[in-house]
Amino acid sequence: MKKEVFIDTPYITLGQMLKEESVISTGGQAKWYLRENTVNVNDEPDDRRGRKLYPDDTVDVPDAGSFVIRSKQGE
Repeated sequence: MKKEVFIDTPYITLGQMLKEESVISTGGQAKWYLRENTVNVNDEPDDRRGRKLYPDDTVDVPDAGSFVIRSKQGE
């Protein structure tokens, strides 16, 4: 089951999402983490920490699970 990540902005970057979900402890670790691990965004590998994630995007992180981006604005 995919964990929902709620955002109240138009998008969140991949690095920010990894930090918010405690996959990494600091934003500075994102570059290293993405170089060492294959993270899939919408079923395609992506290693850009600045990749913009929009509502309904899916992210699969090794050993951390699957995430889907949701907008808080729809509440």
